[in-house]
Amino acid sequence: MRRLAVLVWIVLGTVLPSDAGELPLFDAHIHYSQPDWAVYSPEAVLGILAAAGVKRALVSSTPDDGTVRLWEKDPRRIVPELRPYRTPRDLGSWYRDPAVLVYVEERLRRGIYKGIGEFHLSAGHAAAPLLGRWVALAVAQGLVMHAHSDAGAVRELFALDPRVRVLWAHAGMTAGPVEVGAMLDRYPTLWVELALRTDVAPEGALDTGWRALFLRYPDHFCVGTDTWTASRWAELPQYLAGVRAWLAELPPDVARRIAFTNAARLYGVE
Repeated sequence: MRRLAVLVWIVLGTVLPSDAGELPLFDAHIHYSQPDWAVYSPEAVLGILAAAGVKRALVSSTPDDGTVRLWEKDPRRIVPELRPYRTPRDLGSWYRDPAVLVYVEERLRRGIYKGIGEFHLSAGHAAAPLLGRWVALAVAQGLVMHAHSDAGAVRELFALDPRVRVLWAHAGMTAGPVEVGAMLDRYPTLWVELALRTDVAPEGALDTGWRALFLRYPDHFCVGTDTWTASRWAELPQYLAGVRAWLAELPPDVARRIAFTNAARLYGVE
C-alpha cells in the first residue's frame, strides 16, 4: 500500500516530502506542571524539545510557575499560555470562580501570554455568569482560548462571542473527521490540535478521512503531544516521530503548515 501511495503521488505530480524528518515542529500542547519539576529540570525539558525538533512549544502548567520557568530559560522556543488552574482543584470550577478570574487578570499583566488554557469545559457550562467575562477577556486582549472540550462547549464559546479564537484540544478527544469538519465549516476562527489522537494514523498509516479533512482545511490544524504526566516526557520523541511519519504522507506544503506554520500564525510568533 505504501508503494502504491507513492506511485499515485508521482503520477499526480506531487512529491512526498523527502525531509519530513527534518520539518520544524510547533508542539501546540505542552504542560510543565508541578509533578514534573522534581523529575525534569527546565534545562532537561528544553533539551528534550530541541532533540525532537520542536522549534516552538505552546506551554501551560499548574501552577503557572512552570510555564514561566521554561519561558525565562528559552523565550524564543517557549510560547506561554496561562492555565486558569492555581492548583488541580480548579479544574472543575475555574469558569465560575471569581477568585480564579482575578488571578488570571493579575498574571496577564506580565504581558508574555498568547492564550488562556489549556482548560477543561463541558457543554452547559456557558450558563455560568462568569464565562462570558472569560471570553470577553480573551477577545479584548487577543488571546486564544485553548479548550479541552466537547463540541457543545466549543459552540457555546462561539455563541458568547463569534470573534473569539479557539484552539480545540485533542480535536475534541473523541470527535471524528466528519464532526470536526462540520465544526470547521461553521466557525472560521476555530483551530484544531491533534494531541493524543492516534486514530489519525492507526497502525502508522494516515486515515483517509483525516487526510481528506487536512487537505480541505490545511490552515486550521496543529500537532501536539500533551505532557499531562511526567512519563510523557520520555515518550515525547517517539510520539513526535510517529507524527512526522503521517505528515510525510501529505503534500509538502500541507505538512509544513500542520507541523509548524498554522500554530505560528495563530500565536503570532512566525
